[in-house]
Amino acid sequence: MDTEQGQGGVRSVRRALDILSLLTEDQPTVPLKDMVDATGLPKTTVVRLVQTLEQYGLLWVTPGGYTAGPGLWRWAHLAHTSWELPPDTQKLLRELVDRRGETANLMIRRDIHRVCVAQQESPQPLRHVVRVGDELPLWAGASSKVLLIGATDGLLQRVAAASPHGVAHVQQLRLWADEAADRGYATSHGERDIGLTAVAVPIRTQSGVTVASLSLSGPSARITERDIEVFADDLRETAARIASQGFHHPLGPRT
Repeated sequence: MDTEQGQGGVRSVRRALDILSLLTEDQPTVPLKDMVDATGLPKTTVVRLVQTLEQYGLLWVTPGGYTAGPGLWRWAHLAHTSWELPPDTQKLLRELVDRRGETANLMIRRDIHRVCVAQQESPQPLRHVVRVGDELPLWAGASSKVLLIGATDGLLQRVAAASPHGVAHVQQLRLWADEAADRGYATSHGERDIGLTAVAVPIRTQSGVTVASLSLSGPSARITERDIEVFADDLRETAARIASQGFHHPLGPRT
């Protein structure tokens, strides 16, 4: 393939994805003019991309603009069925939230990020929410510390390099991961989100490999030091029960 043509193809894909990314829960329908304004592309280019996306069922025209098409629904359904955890695991998460009153998240590592693969929200009006599918950095947070247990020096260096602290952060990352391994849990207080406290534990395979993190998180003003110890004990017990069910995820490590 000609290099210039290949780069043009990649550029077209990126532009098409930029257009699709304009669709959100708050803005499910986007007028063509808004697409042009948001992307900064010539109107003729946007029209061509939109027509292609519409042909493949990824966009659907309405009187108010373009919305998600049936092709996206098919892919979304496939992703949902692939990502959805077993009902027994979801039940354990719900029971954990009912006992502790804070949001429970189950995350896996994906390269230098962590991805939320399951969540049960706190019933309280003021709560911490991360959506399923959200991708967060690994350079801070209780779940990150747990997911970095046993990480190679190369991985830690890449995580540190992507952080606001630079490569020098690698020493702190190693310290956090080692502490999480020794204690069996990790905590964070406002490291990424000010006013947020989280407690996380690893979910391990029978061979001891960490494949996911299970956490409880909420406003720091509501989670005391005594709560942390209680949360950690409850999280460890729940994580062990999830592991006994044979936890696995398509994005998780192969062990």
